[in-house]
Amino acid sequence: MAYDIRSISQVGTSEPFELQVARNQIPGHSHQHVIADVPAMSVDTFGTVWDVTDTLYPWGVWETPGTLSVARDSVADADKKVILTGLDVNYEPIIETVPLTDATGNTTTQVFKRLQSARMNGTGENDGDVTITLNGTTVGFLLGGAGQTLMGIFTVPAGHTAYLTQGTMSQQKGGDASGFFYYRIPGDQFVVGHTFEVADGQYSYQFTCPFALPAKADLDIRARTRANKARITAAFDMILIKDGGPL
Repeated sequence: MAYDIRSISQVGTSEPFELQVARNQIPGHSHQHVIADVPAMSVDTFGTVWDVTDTLYPWGVWETPGTLSVARDSVADADKKVILTGLDVNYEPIIETVPLTDATGNTTTQVFKRLQSARMNGTGENDGDVTITLNGTTVGFLLGGAGQTLMGIFTVPAGHTAYLTQGTMSQQKGGDASGFFYYRIPGDQFVVGHTFEVADGQYSYQFTCPFALPAKADLDIRARTRANKARITAAFDMILIKDGGPL
C-alpha cells in the first residue's frame, strides 16, 4: 500500500519559520549552528571555548590573510583529508579539501581571511591530532578522534546579517565558570554582548529579539573558570539573511 506523505506547506498552509529556513524554502535565508568544546580549562583561567585549552582565539593573526598549513602527528592519518570551511579576503565563503600526506604540513591553494571550521572528509576520524596554522600560529585544531574542530567562533560572511537566536553553555559536574558572548563589528574592538553563570550544569538563553550582527562581524564565546579544572561546551544558533534579499 502506497502512502502519500506531505508536509503542511505542500497543501497550501504555512509551516513554522524555522522549519522553512531549514528546508531552504525562504530565499536568502540559512541556518548556522556552531558547537564548541574546550577539553579541560584550568582553574582561574580566561579563554575561548575551542579545541586549544587555556587560550584566547588568536584573532590578530588574521590581519594578514594567507594560505593555511595542515599538519598531522600520526602516520595513521597519512591517507586522509581535511575539509576547511572559511572566508576569503573579501569575506566570501570558501571551502578547500587538504590531504594529510605531509606530516609537517600540506598547504592550501586558496588564501584564507578566516577559518570557520574543519572536519575530516569521510575517510575516517583522525587518529592523531591535526593542527591548522596561519604563519605559524594555530587557528584550528582537531583533537585525535574528534573528526572535526569544535570552535566557539564565527565570522559573518560578506553581504549577510546574522541574527543570533539562542545560545547555551555547560560545564562538567563540579565545575564553576562565568560565560561571555563577545562580538566585534568591523573597525571596532571586542565587547561583551551577553554574560552568564554556569555552575554544575547547563545555561541556556533564547533571545526574545534576535541579536543582529552585520557582515564581517566576529563572534567569540569565552569562559572564566573559578573552581575545578573542567571540560566546557557551548553552542549557538543564528539565522543568516542575505542583505537586500526578499523580506
